Amino acid sequence: MTISSTSGRRARGAVLRAVGKPTEVEDLVVAEPRAGEVRVRMLASGVCHSDLHVRDGEWPRPTPIVMGHEGAGIIEAIGPGVTSLRPGQPVALSWLVPCGVCRSCRAGRPWACPDSPSFRHRMPDGATVLATDDGDAVLSYCGIGTMAGAAVVPEAAAIALPDGVDPTAAALIGCCVSTGVGAVVKTAALPAGASVAVIGLGGVGLSCVMGAALAGATRIVAIDRIEAKLAVATTVGATDGIRATPDRQATIDALRDLTDGGPDFIFEAIGRTDTVELAIEALPLDGTAVLVGMTPFEARASFAVYPLVDGSRRILGSNYGFADPPVDFPRYAALHLAGRLPIERLIDRRIGLDDLEGAFDRLRAGEGLRTVVVFD
Repeated sequence: MTISSTSGRRARGAVLRAVGKPTEVEDLVVAEPRAGEVRVRMLASGVCHSDLHVRDGEWPRPTPIVMGHEGAGIIEAIGPGVTSLRPGQPVALSWLVPCGVCRSCRAGRPWACPDSPSFRHRMPDGATVLATDDGDAVLSYCGIGTMAGAAVVPEAAAIALPDGVDPTAAALIGCCVSTGVGAVVKTAALPAGASVAVIGLGGVGLSCVMGAALAGATRIVAIDRIEAKLAVATTVGATDGIRATPDRQATIDALRDLTDGGPDFIFEAIGRTDTVELAIEALPLDGTAVLVGMTPFEARASFAVYPLVDGSRRILGSNYGFADPPVDFPRYAALHLAGRLPIERLIDRRIGLDDLEGAFDRLRAGEGLRTVVVFD
């Protein structure tokens, strides 16, 4: 079902029309919000590796679709029945709107909802809210499509934030910060005094480092192949850094030397099978590997079963940092405003929509930190 027309609010958006092909910046028509919906004027959208997985065809998604799932903006208009938000209010967008009725939702685990309407890239009733001038429907990635100048989303997807949070930092709260910090403080429930290693220092990995510092870890070892990222990690809480090389055993040996035989928790924040295997292999007795990075769909990793069982080692998967957005987004924003989550240090480049393909090139190469699209 499509509800967009060829008249109304207009916005430029980055549209993926065919996987493996460059995105195209197009002028789109944005629908008026209906009952239970709000329209957000987008101010910032992070460029996440999940977007790259979709753009390159590693995660199959329907097209055409406006990219982006990590964004923040200002409420521009509200539909009938909306009570929690008002025009002019700053919000971060959640890429997962829980169905509210499944077993996970009833148990208070919205991050584990298997039937979120967000997975269909439409409104909960199946409607689309973006169209071309010819009236052709365009989907919104995860139901929010943050790489456009405006987005119509369910009320539950727009989370009010306290005043004073820079939109670029607010955008990252919507995905990478919640994913990384939450993996530490919620999924792992990291105890104070624990030792930690984080493999991969993109936006999510650096958020894991911040989460470990927030939780009171005594030793936080950052691991990456790029020296500049190690330097940034020390500014957000890392106590040590290891420059990774193709020699896996050398990396493991260096980590064990720094952590008295291995850290209590290892967070893998890249989503590569070789680094997943590295995280598991490096565990000490009673250690825990937390897998945070997302691989291509069909990727498989392996590990030796006997030492895992014999050593009481554990492997945890962490989706979205076990986020409950209405609770966690404002909490992370308050910690940021208090100086305890220096989110701004994760951002090393601000671009316009027309430079999006260059940002994807940087992601493929593993270069830089978080790039954020900033809207006029």
